[in-house]
Amino acid sequence: MAEKTLIIYKPDAVRRNLIGEITALFQDRGMKMVAAKLGWYPSEFWEEFYAEHKGKDFFERLVNYMSSGPIFITVWSGDNAIAIARQMAGATDPLEAAPGSIRGRYGLCMPMNTVHCSDSIEAAEREIALFFKDDEIFEW
Repeated sequence: MAEKTLIIYKPDAVRRNLIGEITALFQDRGMKMVAAKLGWYPSEFWEEFYAEHKGKDFFERLVNYMSSGPIFITVWSGDNAIAIARQMAGATDPLEAAPGSIRGRYGLCMPMNTVHCSDSIEAAEREIALFFKDDEIFEW
């Protein structure tokens, strides 16, 4: 079975109508979208989601930003899906991201860096389970 990763198109990507462009980039790289939904989650959800960052200077701003509007939540499948997604996303800070990466091309500033990508298999499994039930993920 192919590796799965969670990719969240953050509020700035949704507001700026970038869902189609970003999706095409992942599809062009050979990845398959196996689950997707539009959602809007409260700050309490994001406090739990980003719990490992609690106490850091950017935590409150990140939580406020992520709860500021709808997000597009996706699960992608493919060989080395996590590594590919992270490479395509680029450095977390758009100012440090390579110009050809998603964050380098579309990111505005922190925390408006366009996408969140799981950073490990364990993180992907945990994050996917927060958004999707097993019967909402379609291997094809």
